[in-house]
Amino acid sequence: MTSISGAEMVDWNLAVATATRLVRPGPEVTRDEARAVVAELRGHARTSERHVREFTRMIPDGAAVPDTPVLVVDRAGWVKANVAGFRELLTPLLGKMQERRAGAPGGAVLGAVGGKVTGVELGMLLSFLASRVLGQYETFAPVSRDLPAAASGGRLLLVAPNIVHVERELEVAPHDFRLWVCLHEETHRTQFTAVPWLRAHLEGEIQTFLGATEVDPMTVLERIREAAQSFAGARPDAEHGDEGRSLVELVQTPEQREILARLTAVMSLLEGHADFVMDGVGPQVVPSVAEIREKFQQRRASGAGRLDAALRKLLGLDAKLRQYRDGERFVRAVVGQVGMEGFNRVWTSPNTLPTKAEIDRPADWVARVHGKGSEGGGESREG
Repeated sequence: MTSISGAEMVDWNLAVATATRLVRPGPEVTRDEARAVVAELRGHARTSERHVREFTRMIPDGAAVPDTPVLVVDRAGWVKANVAGFRELLTPLLGKMQERRAGAPGGAVLGAVGGKVTGVELGMLLSFLASRVLGQYETFAPVSRDLPAAASGGRLLLVAPNIVHVERELEVAPHDFRLWVCLHEETHRTQFTAVPWLRAHLEGEIQTFLGATEVDPMTVLERIREAAQSFAGARPDAEHGDEGRSLVELVQTPEQREILARLTAVMSLLEGHADFVMDGVGPQVVPSVAEIREKFQQRRASGAGRLDAALRKLLGLDAKLRQYRDGERFVRAVVGQVGMEGFNRVWTSPNTLPTKAEIDRPADWVARVHGKGSEGGGESREG
């Protein structure tokens, strides 16, 4: 754990305690109902693996791929897993901050106080997200005694109370909805188990992004102040388009924005591919898939009230919704032009991943990777 004179840069235990205390209680279920939900989700996860592999053809028949555990968790379990993941991923950045702060006057005291504050803030963020996430493939999951993961990292989380909450809210068939969710999340697991270089590539991009972070406190405060003024309309000299960015984006350096563009393209691909697979497999195995898809899309677009919408904007979660839409459009257009095997060339190497511009113009990716002209057959739109 990164620390200064024994003081943690981030109080991870406080983050878990804060999130667990603040997170909303899940829907009311009996003990027998809870056991049945857990058993069904585990069964759907196994079934989804076969359906996803057959549809995507990413893993040849008989090929050995790393296995990753499937964990059905409650909201507190999701919090613990994600705090462990944050801790694993942020260690290099926190080490950099430790070096900068160690020589500063009062660094140890600042570290102790800052660690508590950051722990509370992280806990508040996770408490907001913990009641909304249905499932998650944890790419950088560390192995622990109570949260198993693959030796190379990775585990699939299914958040049972959130799945039950949403299926009741949407008034859809529970069996169908649970399988539908598992199809999406299993696609993510297949992406990372079938493409060995993908995890290391993403980790490299994220670490480069974190390495470019301004660690001087005054610089960070100045960027946050400018971001806040831009959102409030108090900066007449604000860059064109700043009003459309989240606070997270506005406090980044120019170098980080370039990295973020690449990460956005990859995440759009992964999320869009999962939606495409979910829709492709769904009609054969989920009888009410059309109803579920329509209701769920409406829920995604509307959020859950004004506070939820404000937090989504602040944290950049509205950008994630665009990733689902734009990525799915990209995958559908490419498969329509060159077929599933042609699309699967996207997994060849980092060089065959789409750029952010190509996510908006799928025909340009086809032309670059397949050497085909962009006219005809490929859906595109102006970025």
